[in-house]
Amino acid sequence: MVYDYIIIGTGIAGLNAARLIPEDKKVLILCKKEPVDCNTYWAQGGIASAVNDDDIKDHIQDTLTAGVNHNDKSAVELLSAKSQEAVKSLINSGLQFDLNSKGELAYTKEAAHSRSRILHADGDATGRMIHTFLLSQCKHEIVNNTVVNDLLIQDDICYGVQYFVSETEQKVAYAHNTIIASGGVGSIYRYHTNSTAIAGEIQGIILEKGLSLKDMEMMQFHPTVVKGTHFARKPLLSEALRGEGAFIVDEQDNRFLFTYHKDGELAPRDVVSRSIFDYHKKTGSKIYLSFENFEKEAFQKRFPNIYANLKDLGYELPYDKVPISPAFHYSMGGIETTLDAKVKGMKNLYAIGEAACTGVHGANRLASNSLLEGVVFSSIAVEDSIKNNFKISYKNYMKDIKSYVRNKDIDKEIKNCLRKSMWDTASIVRNPKKIKETLELVEKYLQEDVGRLLFLRLLTAKSILTSAQNREKSLGAHYIKEN
Repeated sequence: MVYDYIIIGTGIAGLNAARLIPEDKKVLILCKKEPVDCNTYWAQGGIASAVNDDDIKDHIQDTLTAGVNHNDKSAVELLSAKSQEAVKSLINSGLQFDLNSKGELAYTKEAAHSRSRILHADGDATGRMIHTFLLSQCKHEIVNNTVVNDLLIQDDICYGVQYFVSETEQKVAYAHNTIIASGGVGSIYRYHTNSTAIAGEIQGIILEKGLSLKDMEMMQFHPTVVKGTHFARKPLLSEALRGEGAFIVDEQDNRFLFTYHKDGELAPRDVVSRSIFDYHKKTGSKIYLSFENFEKEAFQKRFPNIYANLKDLGYELPYDKVPISPAFHYSMGGIETTLDAKVKGMKNLYAIGEAACTGVHGANRLASNSLLEGVVFSSIAVEDSIKNNFKISYKNYMKDIKSYVRNKDIDKEIKNCLRKSMWDTASIVRNPKKIKETLELVEKYLQEDVGRLLFLRLLTAKSILTSAQNREKSLGAHYIKEN
């Protein structure tokens, strides 16, 4: 059987594409673990949108300013122009965003936005609410615990995918259209806010096929992540907290961020993360997020999930300060796409969401533009595929179907070393000498007899390091410091 669509990933981009694909189409959705094991589910802050037509110009400018004008301006204009329509489509399908006392959509403000234009749901659980809603809307087949290990590409056509269904068994599925919505690269780093399912293997496959990744050096580190927990995925403290009154202090309650940027806590994320990193290195002081501007009842109502999660960790908000540090959060770079969401150079292969580099984020993503990007460009991908009505004949695929070994005994130690090395050298502050040393280490690991998934992860890490090495001047999230 040939599917009309294969979708790789069950985050906002993949599930919104599934929502928009007609029910009579044959669709196979491949999920690496369980559907909730995705970054969308953990997104707290909200989804950005131009509030009205007059706001489009300002939304575009805010996005370009945050991205240090490294953005693809045409992509940014497309994102903002389609933002209201994309959000209305969700609302008209039944998704409920939070309303204000007048019964109108309750827009809030986050860092680097010139006005309130962020919609949220269930207070601080926007991602979870959107994800749950999209799952309820999905009328197509989802297969869990499937890990894609190859794309069947020949003559600029994707014929389908190969994927593991267990440690030793793999399958092949053919499709007229393949949509990559597999997320970013979080598990390549030692400390991150991502689902542990997000490890960048698909980006490695793209490199292996001779297709292009773009802006892979542009990695965003979220400045306010709870410090001191033992698990790799660190609990996030939403940008919206600072947008509504939380602030960052040292051990003496000094709001030191204003010595780095006039906007203090509301400066762009890369600035706040670097400032915390630098201040801690210079002073040795612990860094905290303070909530003293909030009243308890109002805080619990606006941020019920953060309140409950932090209470489980032993904090009573808004009275306690919470120790924080930056952690890897989001990949601005990814699989290079055209404005119609196609993988550059391909006829029927699409990439959407964090896996893609549409160019909208530039050198630093504007807060809450990521969920919007997933909705807008998934819609574009489905529209384009329906319009083109591209068909494959699987019998035309003449390449060998390879048999891969998923994991090998040496993989775990190398994975741990890789994650530490990437955190030490390709994170908030980059040193050219250390980047070169880590690149040499990754090249060495690529010569080892490792499992397929680690091999792909190493290819992606190599791309991040190579891109960082090639960009010789600081720009946005890519910050170079010799010492």
